Amino acid sequence: MVVRTESDPLGYAAAIKETLQKIDKDQPIASVKPMTAYLAQSVAARRFNMLLLAVFAGLALLLAAVGIYGVISYSVAQRQREIGIRMALGARPDQVLALIVRQGMRPALLGLVAGTFVAAGLTRFMRSLLFQVSAIDPIVFIGVAFLLAAIAVVACFLPARRAASLDPVATLRSE
Repeated sequence: MVVRTESDPLGYAAAIKETLQKIDKDQPIASVKPMTAYLAQSVAARRFNMLLLAVFAGLALLLAAVGIYGVISYSVAQRQREIGIRMALGARPDQVLALIVRQGMRPALLGLVAGTFVAAGLTRFMRSLLFQVSAIDPIVFIGVAFLLAAIAVVACFLPARRAASLDPVATLRSE
């Protein structure tokens, strides 16, 4: 039995049960739930899959950011002498910063382009999880690309800022 109400449907539960008992005393009433509960129950498995996918995507994003940061930090540490020489010969901190960020972003952008093509190719496996959204939605692809590029810039910027603040004299004396 379905009953439509203008306000809170559970507020009418007792009256509905009483009315149904008057009509047919032998009719069992198992549960009274709003339609939203039935709808939520029908999409619970799909919602769980999407939540799980979102958690894994967030973890992958975090791992990518930490990985980029680690590689660039290691590269800056290995190139400390070179950076010190550049700065001793007149390179400004903003030039060093731009150099490190540019060199870090090159592989990140290549990975982003390759990942976009791979993701576009794998969308047929995701079609069953999507509802009223195209598998190849350009807004989503562009948004994710910008998000990944922004995270890569931040992950490159932190070690680059540290490299730009190196004291060239102390760096050259250390070796």
